[in-house]
This record gives sequence, C-alpha cells and structure tokens, in this order.
Amino acid sequence: MKESVSAVFTTQDQIFFIKRQNYLSVFPGYYATPGGKVDATDSTVALPHAVWPLHMKPEVLHALIREVQEELNYDLLEGIKNGEVLRIDDIGVAITPEFNPYRFKNYYVKILMSHPVEFNIDLNEVEFGEWNTPTNLLNRYYAGGVLAVPPAIILLKTFEKNPAHSTPIEMTLPHDPETEVPMIESIFGVRQLLPLSHTFPPANRTNSFIIGDDDGPKYLIDPSPRDEAELAKFLKSVDKIGFDRILITHHHPDHYEFSREIALKYNSPVEMSEFTYDIIGPEYFKGIVVVLRKEGDVLTKSLGHDVRVYEVPGHDEGQLALAPDNMSWFLAGDLIQTIGTVVIGGPEGDMQKYFNSLRRVIELNPKNIIPSHGIIIGGTNKIIQTLEHRQEREDQIVELLKMGRSLQEILDVIYVGLKPELLPYALKTIEAHITKIHNEKRV
Repeated sequence: MKESVSAVFTTQDQIFFIKRQNYLSVFPGYYATPGGKVDATDSTVALPHAVWPLHMKPEVLHALIREVQEELNYDLLEGIKNGEVLRIDDIGVAITPEFNPYRFKNYYVKILMSHPVEFNIDLNEVEFGEWNTPTNLLNRYYAGGVLAVPPAIILLKTFEKNPAHSTPIEMTLPHDPETEVPMIESIFGVRQLLPLSHTFPPANRTNSFIIGDDDGPKYLIDPSPRDEAELAKFLKSVDKIGFDRILITHHHPDHYEFSREIALKYNSPVEMSEFTYDIIGPEYFKGIVVVLRKEGDVLTKSLGHDVRVYEVPGHDEGQLALAPDNMSWFLAGDLIQTIGTVVIGGPEGDMQKYFNSLRRVIELNPKNIIPSHGIIIGGTNKIIQTLEHRQEREDQIVELLKMGRSLQEILDVIYVGLKPELLPYALKTIEAHITKIHNEKRV
C-alpha cells in the first residue's frame, strides 16, 4: 500500500483547505488538505529541529516538506526559522478502505501557524485554496457544496469542537466489516452504500444509495448484494438510515439482485422504467407495488431541491438517472465508471444513444457525477474523456473497416492484451460501434 501525507494548516480559529482540480485522476474535485505521496526519493535522515514529531518516519516528514513546497510554494523549514510555524503535531493516520481503488496510508500532520499565510498555489493540481473556519466549511458541506472523503469531514468536525486539537484522531470508517457494508457520505444527503455484488470485473461492488430529505420519501437505489450473507450486512447498514421506496436504475442483475426480497420484507414499492419492468418481468415483482417512472418525474427532494428522473439510454435502453434541480450531483448509473469500463452491446445497448446521453450530461454540467461503480467525482471531465475515448475508438474502427479487416482482426488490434474473459464484452462494444458507423454511412 502506498503512503501519503497531508498538511493540516491551522491558526487559532481557521483551517486551510483546497479543492482539487476536476481533471485529476485521483479524487478529482474533492475538498482536502494539501499533500501527496511519499516517494522513494524522500530522505530518511532525521530532521534536527525540535518542532518535528520525532516518532514519525523521516521520509514522511520530508515528503510533507516537499509536497507543501510543490503544491503551495511554501518553505516549511523557512517558516519554522522565521516563526510563522509555531508547532507541528501528528494528528493521526487514515487508511483508505479496500473498496476504494486508490488506496493509501495517509499521515495527517497539523501545522499551527502564527497567521493565515497567503500561499502561492499550484493551479495544475488545485482549483483554489482558502483559509476558513471549520464551521463555515462544514456548513458548506451540509448545504451540498462540498465533495470530500470521510477523514476530511472528521477533521472539520474535530477542529470545530476544539480548534487547538493536537493529538491523533480516530479516522477509521465507522463500520464493522463482519456485520455491515461500508457507508460513506461524500456529498451530504447522498448516502453511498457499497455491498459486494455480482458485477462486471474489475469492479466487485455496485453502489447503492439512499437519497431524500427527512420530510419526504427516501429512496433506496439499486440494492444488489451478491448473496444472503452480504444481504444481511447490507440491511443492517440500511436500517440505520431507513427508506420508503426502491428505485432500480436499469435491468442488469448487479443493480437489482435481492430487490424483490427487500421490497417484500419492508413492504416497499419498487420504481423503474417501463423497459426495465418488461425485461425483468412481472413475475419477479409479484406481490409488490410497481411504479413506472419516466423522464421529468419528480421523486423526492434532496436538501430542499426536487430530484428528477432523466432517461439516459445507450448502455441500457431503460436506464434512468437522477439529479436535483440545482445540479449539485447527477447519479449517472452505468453511463460511466471510475473502475473499469462500460460495455455497450446486446439488444439493450445502442452506441448512438450512448453518445447522445453522454453529450446530454455534459450539457447539463452537474457539479458532481455519481457512478454505479467507483467513487463520486467532481465535474464532467470524466464524461468528456469517456466520450472522446469512444470517438477515438470509433475512428479507429472506421479505418480498419475501410482496410477490409474482419471483426476478429479489429478486436485483436484494438484490445491488445485484454484478459480473455473480457474479450466477448469487448466484441459486443465493437459490434455496437460498427452498427452506429453503418447507420451513419461512414463506411
């Protein structure tokens, strides 16, 4: 596991946070404290000044010095010398849970400053940075304006209670992996549950969500634990929040497995598109109230904003997406993934509709994108990159078709080195591209 370090700059009443650029590959668009990876080149020589926590590994502290210099253009050693840095404390370690593809052992180091220094921020990685009170930043989070990992929220809550806090903080995700599934709330009001599911590799979990304000219906979205043992863990986590209705975004089994059992147990209606209902079949929903949803339907409210249904075919003809009217987030389902890639193919897939759905989300320009597999991401950069990548693939297929290459030859050229078990899915996607190409008379 990689190691990293975060600089928690504070004054007597303020804390310094940054917002990471939306185009970064790791935690794009997240509010965080500055920092980065510990490199093999970071020195193991102990630092002489007494202000440094002597029990911490020297390479971690040297990485801290380097990252602060690179990201904020601030010299910590000079700050100690001139009296701007008053104290440096080890305030804990957070280990990224195993469900996240970007795993780090991250050391948090508090740096108490004499005053709020105006840093010269590296805009290649940081959209902006600000000194603010923990209370103000937490209020922004509670208003849905902050995307952050759990340790960042724990930091803010800790320093809101005690701005002078200087001892290690418990940052482990508060769940028992033996009896519960993980639950995080990177965007306030969007509870993300992560059960193990029968999904497409390399992902092994399908995100399930609970959305809806307390004074309206709460929706449990895509409940799909892989077996009865995982179901028991899933329901224990769900019961801590509660829900009123179930929504299935589309008919692929990793999005609705056990939804029947859950609906019957809780006497909950199940909602979906007409296409999804027809594909799964009425027998599956026997004894359950079914509500068919379509474009524009308002389901509930999230932080006071109406949450509407968006039809986003392409990956699946009946796929539904959700978003509040202020577009603070867009639950995109399987339009994109931050783990692996999206398969387009079979009778339910349509590459032209997939392109159109991607373009539509880009035009809507939501602040954050919520996928069914992987972490929430800031902005539409990932959607734009996905569309560009698909277009490049399609252009490549056009040239190969003009050269008279067979389907198998195209597969061999485009997907060199792909695992054998994934080749049938790659073939489906190529076939979907070819159908679109022929419909547009590009060949």
